Amino acid sequence: MKAVNIRWDENAKLVGWFEWIVFDKNGNIKSMGRSKNLVVNAGLAEVAGLILSDVGGTAFDYLALGTDSTAPSATDTALGAEITDSGLARAAATGTRVTTSVTNDTAQLQHTWTATASKSIRECGVFNAASGGTMLARANITVDVNSGDSIQLTYKIQMQAA
Repeated sequence: MKAVNIRWDENAKLVGWFEWIVFDKNGNIKSMGRSKNLVVNAGLAEVAGLILSDVGGTAFDYLALGTDSTAPSATDTALGAEITDSGLARAAATGTRVTTSVTNDTAQLQHTWTATASKSIRECGVFNAASGGTMLARANITVDVNSGDSIQLTYKIQMQAA
């Protein structure tokens, strides 16, 4: 019997990034930026469960900010030092689908916080619960806010087929 080689060429992947804009108390743009993220192992597993009705899972609808500048790792399950005060605590984000390459190929989450104290934000993440829960992705960012400033964080994760 002749051996048959099966080749799997789909190469589907999740590609995500964070974008942010910081506004001063008068609504003027202070800074803006974009950062690639790392989709972590626990997030990948949760997405796989969401695809299957027999397994299920919980959708990712929360954004969080933190102060730890440690590089993201695939085994991360939480931010290094999540902010829980100063008006910058984890929040439910508004979710939509947008088009990056193919119609509706990108899931987008967005939230705007208003700081009540100065903070040096060095990380951000996506979660599926208001506290605890599963982290989907994490990134390092460099954002400094003062009391009265607001930060709009947008997370986009695109479904791609190579």
